[in-house]
Parts: sequence; C-alpha cells; structure tokens
Amino acid sequence: MWIKQLMELLGEEKVLISEAVKERLSKDYYWYSPVLYQQLKEKRADCAVQSESIDEVRKIVAFAVKNRVPITVRGAGTGNYGQAIPLEGGIVLDVTKLDHIIEIREATAHVQAGVKLGVLEKNLRQQGKELRIYPSTYMKATVGGFLCGGSGGIGSIRWGNLWDGNIQSITVMTIEEEPQLLTVSGEEMETYIHNYGTTGIVVEATLFIEPKTDWAQYIVSFDEFQKAVEFSDALAHNEAIIKRLVSVCEWPIPSHFPGLKKFLQDGKSIVMLEIDERAEEKLEQLAKEYHGEITFKIPVENYQKGLKLSDFTWNHATLWAHKHGENITYLQARFDKNRIFEQMNAIRMKYGFEVQFHFEFIKIKGEITPASLPVLIYQSEDRLNEIINYFESVGVQINNPHTYLLGFGGYNLRMKEIENMKKKNDPFNLLNPGKIPSNKEIVQ
Repeated sequence: MWIKQLMELLGEEKVLISEAVKERLSKDYYWYSPVLYQQLKEKRADCAVQSESIDEVRKIVAFAVKNRVPITVRGAGTGNYGQAIPLEGGIVLDVTKLDHIIEIREATAHVQAGVKLGVLEKNLRQQGKELRIYPSTYMKATVGGFLCGGSGGIGSIRWGNLWDGNIQSITVMTIEEEPQLLTVSGEEMETYIHNYGTTGIVVEATLFIEPKTDWAQYIVSFDEFQKAVEFSDALAHNEAIIKRLVSVCEWPIPSHFPGLKKFLQDGKSIVMLEIDERAEEKLEQLAKEYHGEITFKIPVENYQKGLKLSDFTWNHATLWAHKHGENITYLQARFDKNRIFEQMNAIRMKYGFEVQFHFEFIKIKGEITPASLPVLIYQSEDRLNEIINYFESVGVQINNPHTYLLGFGGYNLRMKEIENMKKKNDPFNLLNPGKIPSNKEIVQ
C-alpha cells in the first residue's frame, strides 16, 4: 500500500519496482566475501527511487518517517561490506543523480553527494588542481559513497585517510517528519565518515583539494618480495620524492592482472607507483639500492588516460584475483611494522601460498603504515576464521571485511558517538537498519 502512496507523491515513473532494477540497486560488491554473499544474496528493497534534487530527498524522507519505511541510501554501489544492501526491505534511495559540482575554489571543491570522483578529478585537473585522496574505483564511485563507505586510497600515502583533515564540511539530512539539513565540520564529521550511511543522508560535501602534480606511473620489479617491501618502506619515508601511490603485490597476485601481463615477468613481485616525474632519477637510484628494476612506465601525458596502474591497486587487486583466480577472497590487516617480516614468515610457514601478501603504504595520523590487503584462497568459513585467529595470534590486527556490521569490518570507529548521533538524527531507526551491531552481536 505504501508503494502506491509513494508513486502518488512522486509520480509512478520515479518509483522503480521491477525485480531486475530492485536487485541491481539493492546490491554492492559484497560478493568479494563468500561469507557475505551467502548472508546477503536474498536481500533487496521493496522499491527504489533515483532522486534528482535535495527537495525530492526531503519529500521521500518525510514520507518514510510518516509510514515507518526503512531507507537505505546508495551511490554507485562499489562498497565491499554490504554497506548499501537493505536488510529490512523498504526504499533504496539512489543519489547518483545529485551530481552537481557546486563550486571549485582555490583549496576546496563543494559538490553534491552523487558526483563521481572520476568526473570531479578530471574537472579539477583541467583547472590545474586535483583531489587529495580517492579510491581505486574512482571512475564509478561517488563522493557520498566514498565518505560513508570508504576510508582512503590513492593519495593516502601523502594525505592519510578521510578523517585526517581531508574534508572541510559535510551537509546531511536528518530522518525526521520534518527533515533538517545540518552542515558539520571538524570532529563532528567523524560520526558521518565511514558509518555506512546510518546517521544521516549526506547530500553535499566540501573536500580539500591541491595544486595538480605531474604524476608518472612506474612498475618496479623484484626477485624477492621482502626487498620489494623494504624498497616500498624506504620510498614511503623519503620526503624528497613526492608520491601518490605505493602499492606492493607479491607473485602470484600480479598474474591475475590481464591489462599488465605483457609488462610483467613470471615470478617477480611488483611495486606500482605514482611519482612526481621530477623524481625519476632518485627513484632509479633507490630501486637499484634494493635490487629492483623499473620495468614499466606510463608517462605524465598519459596519466589517467587508458591504462592506469591504480586499476590494479587497493581492492582492485582483489577484484582481478577474484575474477581470474579460483575461490579468491581477502582480509584487511595491520602488521606490526617492527615485526612485519617475522609475522609474514610465520604466516607463510603455516599457510603457504594459501595467503598471498599485498600492501598499500599510507599515512595514519602522519605516520607511515603498511596497510595490508592479503589475498586468500577461500576454502570455508571455518578455515577463514582459523586464518584470522592465526593472524591475530602473531600480532597482526585484523579488520574483518566478512561482516556487514559497522565497527567490525573496517576501522576503530567511535561507535558510542555514532550510536548517539543515530538516535538524535534517526529516532525511528529507519536509516540502513541492522548495520550498527547490538550488544549481543558485539559479544558474539
């Protein structure tokens, strides 16, 4: 009955009820995890709405509150944890048509939530500017989706994660009978970043931007994976070389990268880089010092045109392995940088190449950190949990990507603050319900 009423409010053409559309707009990249695939494959909304204005979003929210209908907001759906999958039906609100670039200033970009990061980056570079950070899925990913479901990516080696001072402000809509628009900044934004869209609907954001750098892309190849990691660490700490990306994959992960195969050598681990082109000589010297060799280069004039090394980094590496390998999944891990090789050796002795190593060097609160996205050959959920437990037993911190519960599959979030903001902005618990864990789920 409420779907008919929603059609009367918005117009029949605005409310999408075909099974194919509901299925597509109810899903994200949750299938990276075979555990989440089994848990979430049957979940879908009762209808979808592709909103074209903030006023229209306000109408939908007021209607949903009046009728107590759940709302799950989505952008492009490139998240990996089932963030955008409705657990309790209701409305999937697609905000990808809120795609207006409102204003570009000297140091900021003010945009609507549905703007694609790839479109924004292209627009900025034409004006001599660029984004600080963006995910490897930036050609599809939206600003709102990145803020609510992501954390960092390309650029994090220089600028850190989203909450490391890379956002000036966010405008959110509350889930009330008379929805409010709130513009927040500073520490208050932390309850809206990487919260799976549970505390308010992000409709606009102002991102800090930087002057454009001429980035060249390189692959540096190594016979020994340990040397590749040592080189990456030295490069990450070298402030004389300006960089946007330092991504290291051990063989056989690169064997799954179809676009790069003709540039790779069997058995060699690789480091994929985006470096200020003026530092090429320094890069060559550093590579030689660690017994590496620059085996491929994409020059500055081809940056973000055609082949892009960033398409094989971060969780794109997992994506390619998943597509071209057999039963491939992954973990998110934080190694102890003082024990990294001891920990890797222990894992290799225990599991062989059932676990394959992949690191993204980033800054966390200004400190260089080798964030890890190891690729796993999946056998069973029990085996996966055994591997997670073993990682933790040797001192490797795991952020489990095989759960849709907020605070489990990502980061050390301020869950109490998020819960309090949820109660304030969404008093009837209609916004993406089921993603904030209960006390019982925390104990389990």
